[in-house]
Amino acid sequence: MSADVTFLFVPADRPDRFGKALASGADRVILDLEDAVRPEGKAAARAAIMAAGIDWSRIVVRINDAASPFFADDLAFLARCAAAAVMLPKAETPAALEQVRQAAGRPLELVAQVETARGLAALPALLSVPGASRAAFGHLDFALDIGAAPEWEALLLARSQLVFHSRLAGALPPVDSITPDLSDPARAGADADAARRLGFGGKLLVHPAQVAPVARAFAPTEAERAWAERVLAAVAQGTAGAVSVDGRMVDRPVEEAARRILARAGQSDA
Repeated sequence: MSADVTFLFVPADRPDRFGKALASGADRVILDLEDAVRPEGKAAARAAIMAAGIDWSRIVVRINDAASPFFADDLAFLARCAAAAVMLPKAETPAALEQVRQAAGRPLELVAQVETARGLAALPALLSVPGASRAAFGHLDFALDIGAAPEWEALLLARSQLVFHSRLAGALPPVDSITPDLSDPARAGADADAARRLGFGGKLLVHPAQVAPVARAFAPTEAERAWAERVLAAVAQGTAGAVSVDGRMVDRPVEEAARRILARAGQSDA
């Protein structure tokens, strides 16, 4: 999952959209059993997932949260589901993630979606569960939980803490929340660029039109690639003294930043 940047939601009760979502260019497709499916449609949505003939290695299933009346049925369903990953919304306890892991009965990627203050406080413990390789943010529910506006500035601390605790846990960089505005794909790209600058490694999407601008936001620009290549070339040709590129001293952090840019470039090219 390390190179995965774009995570596109699809309602699990709309199997006609599964193939289209996989063909959209998104790295992962999230079949959503939670918010996107009405209570009376949960069973039919599980059945639609089970009947689908799709590339399961790219599928994440978002089940219902541990406090919901649908959690037990979702756990039973996971034992028969071939998806490579499961997202637990409103994740707050490692015990709930462990229940998901045990229910699947097989190696599974677990994505802990932080949507409450309790979930953010518990993130180090959540990421200690075997298979919990990554966290994702749900900013709308999080803002509702803490009584904040669902705006970037109001949730900046929470986003920074997600990045910080993910790094401390040795997890993959977290996945940022959705951009609900469907009318302007460029807005999703701008939000993705802001998230990348904070240290996020991907973004949740709600429309195929958001895939391309978000992927571009996480990929290095041509100028960044060229700078990184100049830095590494200068390092390779340098002597024991200080090396400079574009009038800036190149020390170890700058060299490592250049290597990371080229690594991201390789991932985006792939």
